[in-house]
Amino acid sequence: MRFSFVYLMTNRPNGVLYCGVTTDLVRRVAEHRGGLLAGFTKRYGLKTLVWFETHADVTAAIAREKALKHATRAEKVRLIHATNPEWRDLWPEISQ
Repeated sequence: MRFSFVYLMTNRPNGVLYCGVTTDLVRRVAEHRGGLLAGFTKRYGLKTLVWFETHADVTAAIAREKALKHATRAEKVRLIHATNPEWRDLWPEISQ
């Protein structure tokens, strides 16, 4: 089974937020961290993974990403605080 992931990246605690979706979270976060992707995340230095969720269905993951992109900043911050109130970088946990 191939999983999909919806994730939030930031540049610092309570900083700029980016929401994305991928089928390979480790690869995608590594690309963000290495500045390999031109665009929003590179421009704002978004290299810290602060939240993610796993979906068994890619269609559900894409729908969740779209919903989060339209969510308020406060709603996104609440998601982060629910599982990661210190805004720790989750990269070490997924890259092992």
